Amino acid sequence: MTTPRYPPKPRPGDRVAVLSPSSGLPGILPLPYELGLSRLREDYGLEPVEYPSTRKMGSSPQERAADIHAAFADPGIRAVISSIGGDDQITVLPYLDRELLRANPKPFFGYSDNTTLLVFLGNLGIVGYHGGTVMVELGRPGSMHPLTAGSLRAALFTRDAHELVPAKESGSVNKPWDDPQTFAREPGLLPVDGWTWHNADRVVEGASWGGNVEILSWLLMADREIRPVDEYAGRVLFLETSEELPSADQVYWILRCMGERGLLRQFPALLMGRAKNWSFGSPLTAEDGDRYRVRQRQAVLRALSEYAPAAMAVFDVDLGHTDPQLVIPFGGLVRVDGVARRIVVTY
Repeated sequence: MTTPRYPPKPRPGDRVAVLSPSSGLPGILPLPYELGLSRLREDYGLEPVEYPSTRKMGSSPQERAADIHAAFADPGIRAVISSIGGDDQITVLPYLDRELLRANPKPFFGYSDNTTLLVFLGNLGIVGYHGGTVMVELGRPGSMHPLTAGSLRAALFTRDAHELVPAKESGSVNKPWDDPQTFAREPGLLPVDGWTWHNADRVVEGASWGGNVEILSWLLMADREIRPVDEYAGRVLFLETSEELPSADQVYWILRCMGERGLLRQFPALLMGRAKNWSFGSPLTAEDGDRYRVRQRQAVLRALSEYAPAAMAVFDVDLGHTDPQLVIPFGGLVRVDGVARRIVVTY
């Protein structure tokens, strides 16, 4: 695997691309999108630049690839930020120009279906950033959560080591994005416990790899952008699940397949995101949501016990589909200190 390198960072006043490499939801749900754009300008001092398919639902893979190329090739664009995720970014991969992107590295921010582009860029040696979409994190009703805002600011502008801090409260329940009243107040959060550590008797430091479990499973099934397993040896794995709320069995089956491939045992440490446990399609009660998270943790531990019993794991890290959200560098350095119970990332 190509040695990861950090692309140059933007500065306040710079122009940044806002793309929809997956879904064009900004076109039909403008309220969180416009709020996110205003926060990019007012809170972060960045000037967002939109592209032809940014607000276009149903844009073709070729159109989205063209926007990615235009944003990365433009020397005046200093970072690329996804509007939101989706479910078909894998169809964009065949149209991406590896050499163009390799020659014009930019920080790319996104998660969920954007795991696809993060993996692609990682294979080119470009460090990306798992988190920080315009509609969800920047467009959060009421205000950005301080942990999210601080993590995103550090990831955008610094190259420093940044210690992740466990959230004391978290939420998964959303309100309709087409209702202006949704944005009049912050989402409700509930108290949560800190991280749970497993096999925490050592320090692991390495470049990170991972993302959304469901999207990684699609890449594995399609055999897209997955390198020979020994190229992942010593890296720090990070995983999270989406608002589709995959069952504990489904999570186990995916990890089992990673184990059968010989992939799971390559990673000496795993950061497992705090699972989103509510969606409009599955509006779980608080108690059922807690049980969902417990079952998912048990499924992950089962897979680790069978395929990577020596791996250290940290559960309920605030990454991915969770509020607040901590940005994780994809391909960047992550230090997991089990003895001191600390996680430090280098942005």
